[in-house]
Amino acid sequence: MDEKLTIALAQINTLVGDVAHNADRVIEQAQRARDELDADLIVFPELTLSGYPPEDLLFRNSLIEWCEQELFRVAQQLRGIDVIVGLPWRDANGLHNAAFVLHQGGIVQRYFKQQLPNYAVFDEKRYFVPGSETCTFRCKGRKIGVTICEDIWHTGPALAAKDAGADLLINLNASPFHADKHAERIENLRYRVDETGLPIVYVNAVGGQDELVFDGRSLVMNAHGEVTLQCPAFEESLTTATWPLQQASDVAPADRVADVYHALVLGVRDYVTKNGFPGALLGLSGGIDSALTLAIAVDALGADNVNAVMMPSRYTSQMSLDDAAAEAETLGVEYQIISIEPAFQTFLEILKPVFEGLPADTTEENLQARSRGVILMALSNKSGRILLTTGNKSEMSVGYATLYGDMAGGYAPLIDCAKTLVYDLARYRNSLSPVIPERVITRPPSAELAPDQQDSDSLPPYEILDPILERFIELDQSVEEIIEAGFDAATVRRVAGMVLRNEYKRRQAPPGVRITRRGFGKDRRYPITSGYSRRFL
Repeated sequence: MDEKLTIALAQINTLVGDVAHNADRVIEQAQRARDELDADLIVFPELTLSGYPPEDLLFRNSLIEWCEQELFRVAQQLRGIDVIVGLPWRDANGLHNAAFVLHQGGIVQRYFKQQLPNYAVFDEKRYFVPGSETCTFRCKGRKIGVTICEDIWHTGPALAAKDAGADLLINLNASPFHADKHAERIENLRYRVDETGLPIVYVNAVGGQDELVFDGRSLVMNAHGEVTLQCPAFEESLTTATWPLQQASDVAPADRVADVYHALVLGVRDYVTKNGFPGALLGLSGGIDSALTLAIAVDALGADNVNAVMMPSRYTSQMSLDDAAAEAETLGVEYQIISIEPAFQTFLEILKPVFEGLPADTTEENLQARSRGVILMALSNKSGRILLTTGNKSEMSVGYATLYGDMAGGYAPLIDCAKTLVYDLARYRNSLSPVIPERVITRPPSAELAPDQQDSDSLPPYEILDPILERFIELDQSVEEIIEAGFDAATVRRVAGMVLRNEYKRRQAPPGVRITRRGFGKDRRYPITSGYSRRFL
């Protein structure tokens, strides 16, 4: 009869490139799993020692050698518990995305990832060569098959492990978040269970890495396709599962808007802290985008580590001043008011000889935004705090943003959030505790760069604009397909043209959290110079 087997799922937050730090985390978590949880085996995420994704750090031999050194250190320091850990590994065939099985101070087995993703944010074929051999090992009387991330989305590796005698599959992951991603994972895991008849231990990374957020939610699925254990979302955890498996557990379905909000918080927290910034600051306008960004920053970093600056102009309404002050006071952040009027007036005077006789246009509007950008960057430089930009995906997509103005900054939390989603996120945050004044959510949006200005003066209503943008940007639908779906032809052509013309702006925007299947950062690789738009404009 098989002995009882206890496996620890180590859902940890690593730091890309800090191999010694990551190895220390492995040792710490393995010792804790052995001593406190009586685990026989502990499983870590994909590429734990290097962090994921290491990108072009993988071209540096020093990183690969460092990973090798730290692997041997981990192996030597851990006895009394078996360990599966991921790292990049070079052999005669090239560099591999690898998993190693450690036992009693040594290496007993290794596995090289076979299915290398090369789509969306993944560039694994740029760095790795695929493996071809199945990996199984024994622990407490059970034969365990090992796979890595993308392998479990395909038929071959899982079936090969079953054919090799495995009665349990373990899958190491660094699977980034996008809205609705976890439901897709569970559906796919059920396909593998149906094919193999084997239970699966799925261990995922957690944490933010530049624009990516890893949501954790490591899980165990039994041979009936039932989830028997699921780890928390968006936080580290060390959780055990024991064979024979317990009954299916009640797993609450994911709340899409709540998931996005918590992904944004985690993304901001890790970008700021992992890059060593002492805090963050942002321009607080009294509008919905900056209000939501402030709430995210405070939830991520704490009120003491966030500064807000209101920079009124001649066009700023009293309502905006009042609402910005209320937001800052409610969230308990340090708040300043610095008028841009002296700077704006000085720029107008400097440029008066050149602008003489020319009508006012967006130039004057952009001068206001750039005056704000100069002030915010000066405060960022002086304090060392990172400047968070507050623009959303809808505005950025069509160029309704000012280079070196409201686009200035180091990180853009809302860059992948459509305007309509911004409103949903604000309502969600207020459901936790009311921090955004209701009229900020209900009033018509305005940049307040001209008298009585509203966004609808320059853009289609967001409830029309956002579905067009989703189809054109995320789903790659043609103009003709979008028109056939029932959207006004002239509006679709106008929006598509704006998106393509403003690619040069998007390229200069700060990175931000990816929350859609087709994000607005690495996922999008469009030429700036292109005649494609001539086809339909």
